[in-house]
Amino acid sequence: MTLEVLCVGVATVDTITTVTDVPSEDQRIVGDPFTIAGGGPAATAAVTLARLGIPVGFCGVVGDDRAGETAIEQLEAEGVNTRWVERRRGERTTQSFVMVTKSSGARTIVTSPSLPPAPDARVVETSRWLHLDQTGFASGFVHEQTVRGRARVSLDAGNPIASIDVRGVDLYVPTASALARDFPGVDLRARLVAARAAGAEDVVVTAGAAGSAFLDGDRVVEVPPLAIEPFSTIGAGDVFHGALLAGLVLGRSMLDSVRLANVVAALSCRSLDGRSGIPSLEEADAVLPTFVLAPHTPLLSERN
Repeated sequence: MTLEVLCVGVATVDTITTVTDVPSEDQRIVGDPFTIAGGGPAATAAVTLARLGIPVGFCGVVGDDRAGETAIEQLEAEGVNTRWVERRRGERTTQSFVMVTKSSGARTIVTSPSLPPAPDARVVETSRWLHLDQTGFASGFVHEQTVRGRARVSLDAGNPIASIDVRGVDLYVPTASALARDFPGVDLRARLVAARAAGAEDVVVTAGAAGSAFLDGDRVVEVPPLAIEPFSTIGAGDVFHGALLAGLVLGRSMLDSVRLANVVAALSCRSLDGRSGIPSLEEADAVLPTFVLAPHTPLLSERN
């Protein structure tokens, strides 16, 4: 069976708690509640796609430990195809400890090293899209001669990627800070144009509570966020990537796909973990025509 999307990268098992303030050195604080949930950029994007009704698989590496079993079980429970998950003997599954600040929903993350999957040309042929996080990208799946004509490539560039090369990337989605770091320019438009000139076909930039924007021809289109009081922002960026791809797979325009991604990512912030609050497509579509646009800081300023 050909999938619509295969997400390549990290699957984690996260221990999450809420705190009043992030502790300083030698300080002891109380966190409440504690929960254990699945995470990882590519894995959470895969769960989002599955929630939105898109046939999706996950390719990555877990250890031969209980956390690895848990990571696989969590993906399969969501309907994600785990055929391409490798359980690597002697390795430990990536795990994270996350503290969510109660007042803002912002999170502080401590994570163990991730395990990159080995690139396999057969994987490229199993789906119409490959969605890569920083670990999936570093594994070497993107080569123009390998990918072009077989699968389209989406890149989650929210986490740092050393020596980034966006040639062969059809959908490049950095955060505003990552875009400014990797493609400096006098303003947002200049940075987006630089990323496209470097080889990316479509460029969408995210800025958290400020919304998102994309390049339509030579014009920057800004998409405000959904007004919501977040309980936790864990995984919201990963959810955005999955929902953006879902919109494109469903044949929606880039504008409508970005609007869908903004709404799905915002609704995911209703829960402590990064997955349980992800809505169905029906719920998201019901919100789309009715939501009130949140006040936001423009991503593009003529003063820049």
